[in-house]
Amino acid sequence: MASAILRLIEFGQSPWYDNLTRALATGGLQTLIDTHGIRGVTSNPTIFEKAMAGGDDYDEQLRAVTRTGASTEDAYWDLVTTDIEHAADVLRPGYDRLEAADGYVSVEVSPDLAHDTAATTQQAKELWERLARPNVMIKIPGTAEGLPAITDTLAAGINVNVTLIFGLARYEEVIGAFLSGLERRAAAGGDLRDLASVASFFVSRVDTETDRRLPEGHPLRGKAAVANAKLAYQMFLKELSGARWEKLEASGARKQRPLWASTSTKNPAYSPTLYVDELVGKDTVNTLAQASVDVLAKGDDNLRADSICDDVEGARKVIADLAGAGVDFADVTATLEREGVESFAKSFHDALATLEKKASEFR
Repeated sequence: MASAILRLIEFGQSPWYDNLTRALATGGLQTLIDTHGIRGVTSNPTIFEKAMAGGDDYDEQLRAVTRTGASTEDAYWDLVTTDIEHAADVLRPGYDRLEAADGYVSVEVSPDLAHDTAATTQQAKELWERLARPNVMIKIPGTAEGLPAITDTLAAGINVNVTLIFGLARYEEVIGAFLSGLERRAAAGGDLRDLASVASFFVSRVDTETDRRLPEGHPLRGKAAVANAKLAYQMFLKELSGARWEKLEASGARKQRPLWASTSTKNPAYSPTLYVDELVGKDTVNTLAQASVDVLAKGDDNLRADSICDDVEGARKVIADLAGAGVDFADVTATLEREGVESFAKSFHDALATLEKKASEFR
Protein backbone atom coordinates (compact mmCIF):
# COMPACT_ATOMS: atom_id res chain seq x y z
CA MET A 1 0.00 0.00 0.00
CA ALA A 2 1.34 3.44 -0.96
CA SER A 3 2.05 5.90 1.80
CA ALA A 4 -0.97 8.07 2.58
CA ILE A 5 1.40 11.03 2.75
CA LEU A 6 1.43 11.04 -1.05
CA ARG A 7 -2.30 11.75 -0.99
CA LEU A 8 -1.69 14.98 0.92
CA ILE A 9 0.23 16.25 -2.10
CA GLU A 10 -2.69 15.30 -4.35
CA PHE A 11 -4.93 17.38 -2.08
CA GLY A 12 -2.69 20.44 -2.35
CA GLN A 13 -0.92 20.11 1.02
CA SER A 14 2.84 19.86 1.39
CA PRO A 15 4.24 17.23 3.81
CA TRP A 16 7.35 18.28 5.71
CA TYR A 17 9.31 16.25 8.23
CA ASP A 18 9.46 17.55 11.78
CA ASN A 19 12.93 16.46 12.76
CA LEU A 20 16.56 16.91 11.78
CA THR A 21 19.56 14.94 12.93
CA ARG A 22 23.01 14.35 11.49
CA ALA A 23 21.98 10.87 10.33
CA LEU A 24 18.85 12.21 8.65
CA ALA A 25 20.66 15.08 6.99
CA THR A 26 23.34 12.81 5.56
CA GLY A 27 21.22 9.84 4.52
CA GLY A 28 17.72 9.23 5.82
CA LEU A 29 16.12 12.31 4.31
CA GLN A 30 16.45 11.04 0.76
CA THR A 31 14.54 7.91 1.74
CA LEU A 32 11.71 10.01 3.16
CA ILE A 33 11.58 11.99 -0.07
CA ASP A 34 11.58 8.91 -2.28
CA THR A 35 9.13 6.87 -0.19
CA HIS A 36 6.72 9.43 1.19
CA GLY A 37 7.14 12.51 -0.96
CA ILE A 38 8.45 14.63 1.91
CA ARG A 39 9.04 18.14 0.59
CA GLY A 40 10.64 20.00 3.47
CA VAL A 41 12.21 19.75 6.91
CA THR A 42 11.88 21.80 10.07
CA SER A 43 14.23 22.08 13.00
CA ASN A 44 14.18 23.86 16.34
CA PRO A 45 16.38 24.04 19.46
CA THR A 46 14.59 21.10 21.09
CA ILE A 47 15.19 18.90 18.06
CA PHE A 48 18.88 19.80 17.99
CA GLU A 49 19.30 19.35 21.74
CA LYS A 50 17.95 15.80 21.53
CA ALA A 51 20.10 15.03 18.51
CA MET A 52 23.30 16.33 20.07
CA ALA A 53 22.69 14.62 23.39
CA GLY A 54 21.56 11.33 21.88
CA GLY A 55 24.80 9.84 20.59
CA ASP A 56 28.20 10.49 19.09
CA ASP A 57 27.20 11.63 15.58
CA TYR A 58 28.44 15.15 16.26
CA ASP A 59 31.59 14.27 18.18
CA GLU A 60 34.04 14.31 15.29
CA GLN A 61 33.00 17.78 14.15
CA LEU A 62 32.77 19.05 17.71
CA ARG A 63 36.29 17.82 18.39
CA ALA A 64 37.62 19.65 15.33
CA VAL A 65 35.76 22.88 16.12
CA THR A 66 36.81 22.78 19.78
CA ARG A 67 40.46 22.52 18.83
CA THR A 68 40.19 25.81 16.92
CA GLY A 69 39.37 27.55 20.19
CA ALA A 70 35.73 28.25 19.25
CA SER A 71 33.28 29.03 22.02
CA THR A 72 30.58 26.52 22.89
CA GLU A 73 27.91 28.67 21.25
CA ASP A 74 30.01 29.03 18.10
CA ALA A 75 30.42 25.26 18.07
CA TYR A 76 26.64 24.84 18.39
CA TRP A 77 26.02 26.99 15.34
CA ASP A 78 28.75 25.19 13.41
CA LEU A 79 27.06 21.85 14.03
CA VAL A 80 23.58 23.22 13.33
CA THR A 81 24.45 24.95 10.08
CA THR A 82 26.23 21.84 8.82
CA ASP A 83 23.03 19.83 9.27
CA ILE A 84 21.00 22.58 7.59
CA GLU A 85 23.42 22.70 4.66
CA HIS A 86 23.22 18.94 4.15
CA ALA A 87 19.40 18.94 4.31
CA ALA A 88 19.13 21.92 1.96
CA ASP A 89 21.34 20.18 -0.58
CA VAL A 90 19.26 16.99 -0.44
CA LEU A 91 16.05 19.02 -0.86
CA ARG A 92 17.48 21.22 -3.62
CA PRO A 93 16.42 19.05 -6.59
CA GLY A 94 12.80 19.23 -5.38
CA TYR A 95 13.12 22.96 -4.87
CA ASP A 96 14.37 23.37 -8.43
CA ARG A 97 11.77 21.03 -9.90
CA LEU A 98 8.94 22.85 -8.14
CA GLU A 99 10.38 26.25 -9.07
CA ALA A 100 10.88 27.37 -5.45
CA ALA A 101 7.35 26.41 -4.42
CA ASP A 102 8.73 23.85 -1.95
CA GLY A 103 11.89 22.03 -0.89
CA TYR A 104 12.84 24.11 2.17
CA VAL A 105 14.66 23.45 5.41
CA SER A 106 14.20 25.79 8.38
CA VAL A 107 16.68 26.92 11.02
CA GLU A 108 15.68 28.97 14.05
CA VAL A 109 17.40 32.05 15.42
CA SER A 110 18.52 31.80 19.03
CA PRO A 111 15.46 31.66 21.32
CA ASP A 112 17.32 34.04 23.64
CA LEU A 113 16.51 36.73 21.06
CA ALA A 114 12.73 36.16 21.01
CA HIS A 115 12.08 39.57 22.57
CA ASP A 116 14.87 41.48 20.84
CA THR A 117 13.86 42.78 17.41
CA ALA A 118 17.20 44.17 16.26
CA ALA A 119 19.23 41.14 17.36
CA THR A 120 16.75 38.75 15.73
CA THR A 121 16.95 40.62 12.43
CA GLN A 122 20.75 40.67 12.59
CA GLN A 123 21.08 36.95 13.32
CA ALA A 124 18.55 36.11 10.59
CA LYS A 125 20.75 37.92 8.06
CA GLU A 126 23.90 36.29 9.40
CA LEU A 127 22.42 32.78 9.14
CA TRP A 128 21.09 33.48 5.66
CA GLU A 129 24.48 34.69 4.44
CA ARG A 130 26.31 31.86 6.16
CA LEU A 131 24.10 29.13 4.70
CA ALA A 132 23.99 30.73 1.24
CA ARG A 133 21.26 28.47 -0.11
CA PRO A 134 17.97 29.70 -1.60
CA ASN A 135 15.94 26.87 -0.07
CA VAL A 136 16.65 27.78 3.55
CA MET A 137 14.05 29.47 5.74
CA ILE A 138 15.00 31.40 8.85
CA LYS A 139 12.63 30.73 11.74
CA ILE A 140 11.58 33.81 13.70
CA PRO A 141 9.16 33.52 16.63
CA GLY A 142 5.84 35.29 16.22
CA THR A 143 6.22 37.30 19.42
CA ALA A 144 5.34 40.99 19.57
CA GLU A 145 9.03 41.81 19.18
CA GLY A 146 9.40 39.25 16.42
CA LEU A 147 6.81 40.92 14.17
CA PRO A 148 8.98 43.84 12.99
CA ALA A 149 11.91 41.44 12.58
CA ILE A 150 9.74 39.34 10.26
CA THR A 151 8.99 42.41 8.16
CA ASP A 152 12.63 43.52 8.10
CA THR A 153 13.90 40.06 7.18
CA LEU A 154 11.44 39.57 4.34
CA ALA A 155 12.15 43.07 3.06
CA ALA A 156 15.81 42.03 2.85
CA GLY A 157 14.84 39.14 0.56
CA ILE A 158 15.25 36.38 3.15
CA ASN A 159 12.81 33.46 3.42
CA VAL A 160 11.03 33.35 6.78
CA ASN A 161 9.30 30.62 8.75
CA VAL A 162 7.30 32.37 11.48
CA THR A 163 7.19 30.00 14.43
CA LEU A 164 5.32 29.67 17.73
CA ILE A 165 1.95 30.99 16.54
CA PHE A 166 -0.95 29.87 18.71
CA GLY A 167 -3.73 32.48 18.59
CA LEU A 168 -5.76 34.12 15.85
CA ALA A 169 -5.02 37.67 16.96
CA ARG A 170 -1.29 37.06 16.73
CA TYR A 171 -1.69 35.24 13.42
CA GLU A 172 -3.45 38.27 11.95
CA GLU A 173 -0.47 40.38 13.02
CA VAL A 174 1.91 37.87 11.44
CA ILE A 175 0.08 38.11 8.12
CA GLY A 176 0.32 41.90 8.38
CA ALA A 177 4.06 41.68 9.03
CA PHE A 178 4.44 39.40 6.02
CA LEU A 179 2.54 41.73 3.70
CA SER A 180 4.47 44.75 4.95
CA GLY A 181 7.77 42.99 4.32
CA LEU A 182 6.82 42.16 0.76
CA GLU A 183 5.56 45.68 0.13
CA ARG A 184 8.82 47.18 1.38
CA ARG A 185 10.85 44.85 -0.80
CA ALA A 186 8.73 45.63 -3.87
CA ALA A 187 8.96 49.38 -3.22
CA ALA A 188 12.76 49.07 -3.15
CA GLY A 189 12.75 47.28 -6.49
CA GLY A 190 13.38 43.82 -5.01
CA ASP A 191 12.29 40.59 -6.66
CA LEU A 192 9.38 38.81 -4.96
CA ARG A 193 9.22 35.73 -7.15
CA ASP A 194 11.48 33.43 -5.14
CA LEU A 195 10.76 34.88 -1.69
CA ALA A 196 9.02 32.28 0.46
CA SER A 197 7.39 32.25 3.86
CA VAL A 198 5.28 29.98 6.04
CA ALA A 199 3.39 30.73 9.24
CA SER A 200 3.80 27.87 11.73
CA PHE A 201 0.58 27.51 13.68
CA PHE A 202 1.06 25.07 16.58
CA VAL A 203 -1.74 22.56 17.04
CA SER A 204 -1.47 19.75 19.59
CA ARG A 205 -0.29 21.97 22.42
CA VAL A 206 -3.55 23.92 22.11
CA ASP A 207 -5.54 20.81 23.04
CA THR A 208 -3.09 19.90 25.79
CA GLU A 209 -3.43 23.26 27.53
CA THR A 210 -7.17 23.64 26.88
CA ASP A 211 -7.95 20.11 28.05
CA ARG A 212 -5.98 20.81 31.22
CA ARG A 213 -8.47 23.56 32.03
CA LEU A 214 -11.58 21.47 31.32
CA PRO A 215 -13.11 18.80 33.57
CA GLU A 216 -12.47 15.16 32.70
CA GLY A 217 -15.04 13.97 30.17
CA HIS A 218 -16.07 17.48 29.06
CA PRO A 219 -17.41 17.45 25.47
CA LEU A 220 -15.02 20.24 24.42
CA ARG A 221 -11.93 18.25 25.28
CA GLY A 222 -9.90 17.50 22.16
CA LYS A 223 -11.85 20.03 20.09
CA ALA A 224 -10.03 23.36 20.50
CA ALA A 225 -6.89 22.68 18.46
CA VAL A 226 -8.65 21.66 15.25
CA ALA A 227 -11.22 24.44 15.65
CA ASN A 228 -8.48 27.02 16.16
CA ALA A 229 -6.58 25.82 13.08
CA LYS A 230 -9.73 25.84 10.94
CA LEU A 231 -10.40 29.45 11.88
CA ALA A 232 -6.77 30.31 11.15
CA TYR A 233 -7.19 28.86 7.66
CA GLN A 234 -10.27 31.00 7.12
CA MET A 235 -8.22 34.02 8.14
CA PHE A 236 -5.54 33.02 5.65
CA LEU A 237 -8.12 32.81 2.85
CA LYS A 238 -9.54 36.20 3.75
CA GLU A 239 -6.32 38.14 4.35
CA LEU A 240 -4.43 36.80 1.32
CA SER A 241 -7.06 38.00 -1.13
CA GLY A 242 -8.33 41.39 -2.17
CA ALA A 243 -6.59 44.44 -3.61
CA ARG A 244 -3.59 44.54 -1.26
CA TRP A 245 -2.61 40.96 -1.92
CA GLU A 246 -3.48 41.05 -5.62
CA LYS A 247 -1.03 43.91 -6.15
CA LEU A 248 1.76 41.87 -4.59
CA GLU A 249 0.74 38.73 -6.44
CA ALA A 250 0.91 40.61 -9.73
CA SER A 251 4.56 41.32 -8.88
CA GLY A 252 5.25 37.61 -8.43
CA ALA A 253 4.65 37.24 -4.68
CA ARG A 254 3.95 33.81 -3.22
CA LYS A 255 1.41 33.29 -0.46
CA GLN A 256 2.64 32.78 3.08
CA ARG A 257 1.34 29.25 3.60
CA PRO A 258 -0.09 28.20 6.96
CA LEU A 259 2.05 25.42 8.40
CA TRP A 260 0.48 23.07 10.93
CA ALA A 261 3.19 22.40 13.50
CA SER A 262 3.24 20.02 16.45
CA THR A 263 0.75 17.70 14.76
CA SER A 264 1.47 14.46 16.60
CA THR A 265 -1.21 13.82 19.21
CA LYS A 266 -0.11 14.01 22.83
CA ASN A 267 -3.22 12.31 24.24
CA PRO A 268 -3.35 8.57 23.46
CA ALA A 269 -7.14 8.75 23.57
CA TYR A 270 -7.10 10.76 20.34
CA SER A 271 -6.48 9.34 16.89
CA PRO A 272 -2.75 9.45 16.09
CA THR A 273 -3.61 11.20 12.81
CA LEU A 274 -6.24 13.60 14.19
CA TYR A 275 -4.20 16.70 13.31
CA VAL A 276 -3.51 15.38 9.84
CA ASP A 277 -6.95 14.09 8.87
CA GLU A 278 -8.78 17.25 9.95
CA LEU A 279 -6.31 19.83 8.61
CA VAL A 280 -5.96 19.01 4.92
CA GLY A 281 -6.16 22.19 2.87
CA LYS A 282 -4.76 23.72 -0.29
CA ASP A 283 -1.70 25.95 0.09
CA THR A 284 -0.84 24.54 3.51
CA VAL A 285 2.01 22.52 5.04
CA ASN A 286 1.77 19.78 7.65
CA THR A 287 4.94 18.94 9.56
CA LEU A 288 4.97 15.25 10.38
CA ALA A 289 6.79 13.62 13.27
CA GLN A 290 8.18 10.13 12.75
CA ALA A 291 5.26 8.61 14.68
CA SER A 292 2.83 10.19 12.21
CA VAL A 293 4.91 9.06 9.23
CA ASP A 294 4.83 5.49 10.55
CA VAL A 295 1.03 5.50 10.84
CA LEU A 296 0.42 7.22 7.52
CA ALA A 297 2.82 4.88 5.75
CA LYS A 298 0.28 2.09 6.34
CA GLY A 299 -2.46 4.08 4.63
CA ASP A 300 -5.15 6.34 6.05
CA ASP A 301 -8.81 5.99 5.06
CA ASN A 302 -9.74 9.19 6.92
CA LEU A 303 -7.85 11.61 4.68
CA ARG A 304 -10.13 13.81 2.59
CA ALA A 305 -9.58 16.87 0.46
CA ASP A 306 -10.22 20.26 2.07
CA SER A 307 -11.15 18.73 5.41
CA ILE A 308 -10.01 21.96 7.04
CA CYS A 309 -13.00 23.71 5.47
CA ASP A 310 -15.53 21.27 6.95
CA ASP A 311 -17.95 22.71 9.52
CA VAL A 312 -16.26 26.07 10.03
CA GLU A 313 -19.31 27.31 11.93
CA GLY A 314 -18.91 24.38 14.27
CA ALA A 315 -15.32 25.47 14.85
CA ARG A 316 -16.46 28.99 15.71
CA LYS A 317 -18.94 27.50 18.17
CA VAL A 318 -16.24 25.41 19.86
CA ILE A 319 -14.12 28.49 20.53
CA ALA A 320 -17.15 30.50 21.67
CA ASP A 321 -18.33 27.71 23.97
CA LEU A 322 -14.97 27.53 25.73
CA ALA A 323 -15.77 30.82 27.47
CA GLY A 324 -18.99 29.34 28.78
CA ALA A 325 -16.99 26.41 30.11
CA GLY A 326 -14.76 28.81 32.05
CA VAL A 327 -11.77 28.68 29.70
CA ASP A 328 -10.14 31.98 28.74
CA PHE A 329 -8.89 30.94 25.32
CA ALA A 330 -6.89 34.14 24.84
CA ASP A 331 -5.02 33.25 28.01
CA VAL A 332 -4.50 29.71 26.70
CA THR A 333 -2.74 30.98 23.57
CA ALA A 334 -0.77 33.65 25.45
CA THR A 335 0.40 31.01 27.92
CA LEU A 336 1.45 28.69 25.10
CA GLU A 337 3.45 31.43 23.38
CA ARG A 338 5.28 32.31 26.59
CA GLU A 339 5.93 28.67 27.48
CA GLY A 340 6.99 27.88 23.91
CA VAL A 341 9.69 30.54 23.99
CA GLU A 342 10.81 29.38 27.43
CA SER A 343 10.90 25.73 26.33
CA PHE A 344 13.04 26.46 23.28
CA ALA A 345 15.36 28.64 25.35
CA LYS A 346 15.81 25.82 27.86
CA SER A 347 16.55 23.35 25.07
CA PHE A 348 19.06 25.77 23.56
CA HIS A 349 20.93 26.10 26.86
CA ASP A 350 20.70 22.37 27.52
CA ALA A 351 22.31 21.79 24.12
CA LEU A 352 25.09 24.22 24.99
CA ALA A 353 25.64 22.42 28.30
CA THR A 354 25.82 19.07 26.50
CA LEU A 355 28.36 20.41 24.02
CA GLU A 356 30.42 22.08 26.75
CA LYS A 357 30.64 18.81 28.66
CA LYS A 358 31.72 16.91 25.56
CA ALA A 359 34.11 19.65 24.41
CA SER A 360 35.88 19.62 27.77
CA GLU A 361 36.95 16.06 26.97
CA PHE A 362 38.50 17.18 23.66
CA ARG A 363 40.54 20.09 24.97
